[in-house]
Amino acid sequence: MSNAIRSHFSQTGSGNHLDGPESYDRSVPPTSPSDTASTLLERVWTDIGLRPHGADDHLGAAGETPLPSRLATAELAWCSVRAVGLVSGIRTPPDGDRIAMSYRSDRVLTIDRAAPTVWAPLSGFWQTADGWIRTHANYPHHAAALRGALSLRDESTARDLERIVGDRRSDEVVAAVADAGGLAVRVLPEQPAVDRALRRSPLVELERSRDRSRVTGRIGSGARPLDGIRVLDLTRVIAGPVCTRTLALLGADVLRLDPPHLPEPEWQHFDTGHGKRSALLDARTEHFRALLDHADVVVLGYRSSSLARLGVAADDLLARHPSLVVAELSAWGCDRPERAGFDSLVQAESGIAVVESPDGVRPGVLPAQALDHSAGYLLAAGVIAALRRQEDEGGGFRISTSLRRVAAELLGMARQDEPQPAREFDTAPHVATFDVDGLRLTTARPALPGLEFAAPRRWSRDQPRW
Repeated sequence: MSNAIRSHFSQTGSGNHLDGPESYDRSVPPTSPSDTASTLLERVWTDIGLRPHGADDHLGAAGETPLPSRLATAELAWCSVRAVGLVSGIRTPPDGDRIAMSYRSDRVLTIDRAAPTVWAPLSGFWQTADGWIRTHANYPHHAAALRGALSLRDESTARDLERIVGDRRSDEVVAAVADAGGLAVRVLPEQPAVDRALRRSPLVELERSRDRSRVTGRIGSGARPLDGIRVLDLTRVIAGPVCTRTLALLGADVLRLDPPHLPEPEWQHFDTGHGKRSALLDARTEHFRALLDHADVVVLGYRSSSLARLGVAADDLLARHPSLVVAELSAWGCDRPERAGFDSLVQAESGIAVVESPDGVRPGVLPAQALDHSAGYLLAAGVIAALRRQEDEGGGFRISTSLRRVAAELLGMARQDEPQPAREFDTAPHVATFDVDGLRLTTARPALPGLEFAAPRRWSRDQPRW
């Protein structure tokens, strides 16, 4: 690590449990929007064990991010991006409009000037006999499971689903869908005691492995901080891909691997696949294990129970490769390894949908899938911090966060009785256009200042090799 880069950081702790600034109680929310940014970034520095110089110069711009909601979505977004920038050595504060565009990137994405269909017809809120549920059916196998559970035909419409669940209890519908392998949750009010307990745990958890072997020369030697770092990307659906897209933006060689049997909507990869290569490979093969042998970082975004069955859970990886940096992301947290989920479902079950209700009756949503995006940026900040600490402390690192943990943080931040009116801004400076194998692709530009994305590649078209 160069002296210039090293001088940008000071450690707030070492070992598995970090000793850092604890002038706040993790269970107590900030009392006003003015201290929201300060409190959140203090928490991040404590959790990752590094405090960049200039980390106190963060107030003033967070509230200018046009992501209007009752909850502090703008502050969460701004601080998540700011954390990555500072730990990467980027002192320039991010632009609020650019962050808002990045968080709502699916709304500006076009392929040959056509916008893709982002939400499937059977994904959404549905009123039941005793409340509301939220379903997620964007993937074909989840849609098929939902239809099977509710005896819907392949050609069934949203109106058919609405009619069937309208006479049934929420818990009955959710249980039937879950038993069939689909995804649905009840829309619940927030649970302050649960959120307080979650906020007592780290927002971004870093745990150092028992191995103390020295690891040198990995970071800080190139033009970008992650030049030369190899990242194996085992993620999908926004949060994990945002994390690895950020690592690629900072110079990492990112190889995304997907199972051969699980197709991905190509528009979804175009939205978050910038700067990565994409290939198909079975994780049970010798070829996969050979790729692991030469990786510096592995990012996991599948259910931990599924990864464990394949022998590629975080513990398995660190046991075989003790100097790896392993980052893992989940929807609900490590204590629910079998449970799948997405941002929209976590918003519904955590109470966010009730808080953001437009009329006190119908559930509402955040102005972006902010749990996903923030989790991705925060996980990336943890990866970069681990790589920096690794050179001084040695050993491997395990970094983790979850959408539910981010939701608890958001629910503990200062909020407003009503969201501020949406502020219009010119989107043109915040989009980029690429030619991808003859396709004209328009996407949001990066939220980190001073950097530009490389074009995404076609999903699954690369070879699985470094």
